[in-house]
Amino acid sequence: MEKLIREVRILKIYAVVLTILCAMFFFLAFKNQPSNERFKEIDVERINIVEKDGTLKMVISNKERQHPGLVNHKELKPREREAGLIFFNSMGDECGGLVYDGNEKESGMVYSVDQRNTDQIMQLQYFEGSGKDKNRVYGLKLWDRPDDFPLEDIIKFEDSLKKLNDPAASKKAYAKLREEGKLTNERFFAGKTAAGDVGIFIRDTKGKVRLKLYVDKNNQTHIENLDESGNLVK
Repeated sequence: MEKLIREVRILKIYAVVLTILCAMFFFLAFKNQPSNERFKEIDVERINIVEKDGTLKMVISNKERQHPGLVNHKELKPREREAGLIFFNSMGDECGGLVYDGNEKESGMVYSVDQRNTDQIMQLQYFEGSGKDKNRVYGLKLWDRPDDFPLEDIIKFEDSLKKLNDPAASKKAYAKLREEGKLTNERFFAGKTAAGDVGIFIRDTKGKVRLKLYVDKNNQTHIENLDESGNLVK
């Protein structure tokens, strides 16, 4: 009887060991196998695209769960952003994206390309209002941004002005930044304006329009060369 009990005990141990070995075999055999799943349809609120080390590279999201943005791997303060795609570079900064929306009052879509360490310098954009005068605007827009005033400094500057809550002081602070060449200036627009003009509009380094080549809403052609004060140069 004792011999039978001993043999049963040995058999149980053998069964447990064999089960563990089989589980380890299957785990090791399949853990490095690439996992490719195929779905005909999937509903999600947000998808994060990451590198093997977890570095965030892209977010596809609805409006509610949209990413607020990154600067030096640090998330910005929560803010309302439309649904779309947000891109991130290997330095941990947001570097562009595509956002869009539309309702009964207004519609829009913007694809942005950001300058390194700061905000957008190129946009393909479309905006439209409602009513009789829709003020529809669409085209390609370019900006110049200084290298010595990165996005982190811009955010700190704007936050400090909000805390002051002093419009006069804010105006003076922005004027000083403009004198120092630290403000962003629009340089180029090619597309359709709210006035119905379709053409190319070029600005100087101070953001002032200097050259216009366009066809107006009455199909009249224009080539206008302007001085720094906005006067026509004949």
